[in-house]
Amino acid sequence: MKKGEIWIIDFPLRGGKEQAGTRPSVIMGDTGTNLVLVVPLTSNLQALNKLPHTLRVDKSKDNKLDKDSVALVLQLQALDKKRFISKIGNLEEFHLKKIDEEIRELLRL
Repeated sequence: MKKGEIWIIDFPLRGGKEQAGTRPSVIMGDTGTNLVLVVPLTSNLQALNKLPHTLRVDKSKDNKLDKDSVALVLQLQALDKKRFISKIGNLEEFHLKKIDEEIRELLRL
């Protein structure tokens, strides 16, 4: 798994505000273990106005998203590789750089 790949992942139901269910996500780092750092995506575009550290990602032939989406950078997390279902595409470099910037900003808090 490589940074910038978009995978369909089965997120566990935790009962809180975390994303759950099957959804596309951006790979941000493979730890060399069974854990991979990911940023989940949502098709709920209202998240852009309601939540900090979010970025719009429009569907394209490269990323192969079904819908325009929002990268939920504030929900950066490590997940076990057993939750990864299939690779669907690759995030465009300019979006990946914006996510990197948001992560740096988020971790300054």
